[in-house]
Amino acid sequence: MNQKIKTLKIIHLALVGGVTLTYFLIGDFKNILNLEIDNSSLVYSFIPAIAYVMSNFMFKNILNNIKKDGSIDEKFAVYQSASIIKWAILEGACFIILFLKPDFILFGVVVLIYMILLAPKEHQILETLNIKSAEIEK
Repeated sequence: MNQKIKTLKIIHLALVGGVTLTYFLIGDFKNILNLEIDNSSLVYSFIPAIAYVMSNFMFKNILNNIKKDGSIDEKFAVYQSASIIKWAILEGACFIILFLKPDFILFGVVVLIYMILLAPKEHQILETLNIKSAEIEK
């Protein structure tokens, strides 16, 4: 189980690292706090909220497909897929903001920070999947 969690952490690190690297290479941080929201750019200000809601909805929807009597490996495989989809949605939001509306880079950084906070932790995974530590040792 520890090896699978380590793999999930590496996937998360790669996604976060790619977005971070792209932001530092392409992003213009000089005017990060100068947000001018007008009617034509209003829709871009909702991208972080839409990404947050959509990623959590997809994550929970996929986790509902876990069979209660399934093995730990089966449960973890579904959890891993759900996590990757959640992170991909957030990553997509970061890239949409960066490439389509670079003036709103602050919103992209906020989504990126949220993505960093979603790093997989063993106790959180076990709690989400309703797995007790004793079951793993078997």
